Amino acid sequence: MTRSRPALWLGAFTGFYRPGVEEVRRLDPVSKFLYAGRSVILVISAQAALVAGLLAAADREFAWLPFALVLAGFVVAHMISNFSNDYFDWRRGHDTPDSPRMRYTVHPLASGVLERGTLLAGLAILSLAGLAITAFFVVERGALAVAFAAAGVALLLLYDAAPVPLKAIGLGEAAAFAVWGPLMVGGGYAMIAGHVSSTAFLAAVPYGLGVMSILVGKHIDQLEFDAARGTRTLPVVIGERAARSLSAAAIVLIYAAIAALIAGGRLTPFSALAALGLPRAIRALQILSRPRPAAAPAGYVGWPLWYHRACLLHHRAFGWAYLAGLAAGVVSSAWRG
Repeated sequence: MTRSRPALWLGAFTGFYRPGVEEVRRLDPVSKFLYAGRSVILVISAQAALVAGLLAAADREFAWLPFALVLAGFVVAHMISNFSNDYFDWRRGHDTPDSPRMRYTVHPLASGVLERGTLLAGLAILSLAGLAITAFFVVERGALAVAFAAAGVALLLLYDAAPVPLKAIGLGEAAAFAVWGPLMVGGGYAMIAGHVSSTAFLAAVPYGLGVMSILVGKHIDQLEFDAARGTRTLPVVIGERAARSLSAAAIVLIYAAIAALIAGGRLTPFSALAALGLPRAIRALQILSRPRPAAAPAGYVGWPLWYHRACLLHHRAFGWAYLAGLAAGVVSSAWRG
């Protein structure tokens, strides 16, 4: 790579799971940390914060400082979760050289890309930032912040750090819906506005469904590997075909839920702009309707992730379209006074 460091840092948040191990080893420590932390997936947490912020703005309860801290806190927590997931899978012997995780992108420990000091320093900075943000909200929001923070930490630890992690008993996918739906969007709104909102929790449902579809897709892609090692993700429990149907149903329900929320007056008609994500949704549904090819198509990036990539690309497009609709509703309301 010949790009500048800022360009490399920005590039870690875009595209789809690249570059390779040898290429990352030649990068600066910050770039290594960002690529090893799978920063490309952090957009889903940033979008959740933006949804919460726009919902608060629609209720005329938006505040810049709480919003900025919610945004930073969600991204920090997600990166900590990524490293935690990799650490515990590596420690349990799950992330072996032949594992899907080792093939689609850089593993911070198993690949040897990060030195122990770089990893610990980065995690220390992230943890301190997360604690500072949590402390701010505990002071400002009291018991409400404690409740949401406790729920978030519990789900983070239970997902992969517990002796029997949620993802190993078919509950990881439901946890993803809970975290990126009601917890982040509903909780983010509460931290920004200072109180909970039933509309925010309802508006979180389509977003949470999208994130759940991503994780179901990923676990379908690594179903055989997980099953052979006794990791009972939901696709392992219910089977590939049923899991593909579940992921497809989640995508369809995203748009059905938004239509229902508009019809019920919970969202403005501008939220119909979420339909701009339909081309990606149709593509994802087409992919989910068929078995995965035996080998990666020419030029394909991210193999062996197949269903995961289709669901992630859809969710990113849907997320920006959903945000555009929410933002248009806020602007329209402000214009009318």
